[in-house]
Amino acid sequence: MNGYAGTVLRVDLTKGEITKEPLNPELARGYLGGRGFAAMILYQGLEKGTDPLGPENKLIVATGPLSGLLIPGAGKTTFAAKSPATGGYADSNVGGLLCAEMKYAGYDAFIFEGISPQPVYLFVDDEEVELREASRYWGQGSITVEKALKEELGEEFQIATIGPAAERGVLYSCVTHDFGRQAGRAGVGTVMGAKRLKAIAVRGTKSIPVADLDGYRRISRQMYDACRASEAWESWTRLGTSGVNMWSNEVGSFPTRNFQSGAFEKAEGLNGELMRERIVVTDKACFGCPSPCGKYSYSRKHGVRVEGPEYETAAMLGANVALSDIEDVAYANYLCDEYGLDTISTGNAIAFAMECFEKGIITTEETEGLELRFGEAKVIFALLEKIAKREGIGDILAQGVKHAAHVWGKGSSDFAIQVKGLEMSGYESRNAPAMLLSYMTADVGAHHNRSWAITYDIEVGRDKVTEDKAAKVIELQHIRPLFDCLGCCRLQWVELGLDLGYYATVLKAVTGVDRSWDDLLKISERVWNLTRAFWVREVEGFGREWDYPPARTWKEPVISGPTKGKFVSREDVERLLDMYYTQRGWDKNGIPTREKLEELGLSDLVKI
Repeated sequence: MNGYAGTVLRVDLTKGEITKEPLNPELARGYLGGRGFAAMILYQGLEKGTDPLGPENKLIVATGPLSGLLIPGAGKTTFAAKSPATGGYADSNVGGLLCAEMKYAGYDAFIFEGISPQPVYLFVDDEEVELREASRYWGQGSITVEKALKEELGEEFQIATIGPAAERGVLYSCVTHDFGRQAGRAGVGTVMGAKRLKAIAVRGTKSIPVADLDGYRRISRQMYDACRASEAWESWTRLGTSGVNMWSNEVGSFPTRNFQSGAFEKAEGLNGELMRERIVVTDKACFGCPSPCGKYSYSRKHGVRVEGPEYETAAMLGANVALSDIEDVAYANYLCDEYGLDTISTGNAIAFAMECFEKGIITTEETEGLELRFGEAKVIFALLEKIAKREGIGDILAQGVKHAAHVWGKGSSDFAIQVKGLEMSGYESRNAPAMLLSYMTADVGAHHNRSWAITYDIEVGRDKVTEDKAAKVIELQHIRPLFDCLGCCRLQWVELGLDLGYYATVLKAVTGVDRSWDDLLKISERVWNLTRAFWVREVEGFGREWDYPPARTWKEPVISGPTKGKFVSREDVERLLDMYYTQRGWDKNGIPTREKLEELGLSDLVKI
């Protein structure tokens, strides 16, 4: 099939057996690739009630039809599984070079099943595929192991690793690739650790079949030219996501002290321009990228090299824990990368513990003597180690803020900033109803990458709770995850304004299949409803209450900054959900209707 490598690699870790299967053309036609493949394989392949950390769970690593081609940003790989953090559907997308190497080796996806009796890594060198013993790497950090494997196998191998946090079952552990890129959310690394799969190493030398080579080259060149011609190209390339830091603070969305505020009084210490001058060494790009947003940095203060900190890390391990020195944030970033911790959930967990300590909900008795004060760098570094090792208070925080609130009680669940058990990423949204709805309804839990709607709130009026905001969230939830199906980065569209029409055109040239942009969006909607159905099947009593944000949203106004005094009322939360469910074609409990499933061709697969 044009655009695809044509083979899926199935790895039974329990038996140590590897099989190669032809890619199902119906899967490619109906779900495109990436997260579309992952959603379908998980829904079809898991029994109801599968233990996320048990042998029956599957870890999916999937590419898309544009992955590995010379198309702007075509360097995205999806990692997916049933989440140990939430109990529902999880996928996390990582940039870098892995997807290209998988396609060049001849594989569209890897499916890992079972649990290995000892630590192993998957070795792939074109047709040569085997599981290799990895006990010598077990216990070592993610970055350390990637470096060691490249030294052992060769620089041309692309490596994905886990760190000690995943080995110990921290529920928000990530998969690390390319020395600082992460599939970070919802515990996909934790699943990899439970399977005793330390790493994946891939090298390939094959080509990807393309239906219309001349057309593909022509359109690809137009896309690259359009990116370079964008007025935003120079500033975006210079600062990357750190350029969002000060903007977010100025509009009151920079989460501060566990989302008590959306403005950090010391935000200037996290300014992207300051970061560029003080610690950035060079720019770093993923495969095929014309706008390298990665920043490879060196902290002289701590003597470490790290990719970043990017916006989410500056928000969650900076402002949200009141850490104002970019070098301290860079060191916290480095520790998370080496331990294999998601910086978003980790920063959220530490901030939650600090607020609990400030309020007297926990004391030095629970913290082993640590004074959990906001802004204390040494305390933050100590907590990172405790979480990674699951020691003392770290063992509680390693299971997420929803669990910690359950353990500590005393009203702390009101400010445990999570939805569906996943910690919220870096946008305070009490004066941004569309962004709040994005968090409430994201299909992995509270994550911004499905629908970044805060700019729409600002554009049309932040206090408005209207039908158009629900419509905008749904529109974005179809567009943005579609990039994950295609195997492309969305930032060329988001930041550089690349016309969406290019993607349908270039996909036709690559695959030979003529589909309009609306056809592609319908596939994305199918995937969205399938992941919702996964939650309905796997989580007892799943429905509307699982979409509620933390009670702080309606109980506590923002305490400072440009949105001081703002909040979204409980009534408006209900209105947002009512509008969203109606427009989605779901019932009032947030369950897809039979009519919607039939419309999307899911009625034979999904039984609700």
